Amino acid sequence: MARKCTVCGKGTQMGNIISHSNIKTRRRWKSNLQRIRILDKGVPRRAYVCTKCIKSGKVDRAI
Repeated sequence: MARKCTVCGKGTQMGNIISHSNIKTRRRWKSNLQRIRILDKGVPRRAYVCTKCIKSGKVDRAI
């Protein structure tokens, strides 16, 4: 599974850990995805959605 939000497309970001001695090591920031039931064109289905989209109300949750 690709770690991407189905609503906004937010995914994994890359960057560096920088130590006190200024050594750079690659690291990843993973998006906080939750598998929830959403309404997609009136049909309930399960999807991976980031918590930012859930909190802002961009998603219609199916109950």
